[in-house]
Amino acid sequence: MNTIVDKPWGHEERWAITEKYLGKILYVEQGHKLSLQYHEQKDETVYVLRGRLLLHVGDKEKQEIIELRMGQSYRITPGVVHRFEAPPNVDVTLIEVSTPEIDDVVRLEDDYNRVKE
Repeated sequence: MNTIVDKPWGHEERWAITEKYLGKILYVEQGHKLSLQYHEQKDETVYVLRGRLLLHVGDKEKQEIIELRMGQSYRITPGVVHRFEAPPNVDVTLIEVSTPEIDDVVRLEDDYNRVKE
């Protein structure tokens, strides 16, 4: 059974949750972005289903921005600092498959005040 989780940037639909993997669809509204974050254990790959993704990727001090278009994917390994962003004029829909550590998020920056001190 799919679970919809509302987020300040849009919502996610969790369509597969097992002991070995997690599958989600992320709907990011235009002009919104997720936290600048990294994972200690979670290994994930995103695939752009619709729109364009501005993927910030790097380390805590500096990230480059890679534009991914429909049909492109990118793997994010544990420890890599990243952020997903929808451009100001287009929504983006992503498929994310990952290892199952659903709460493994270390937020460094967040537009919605979700960084824990």
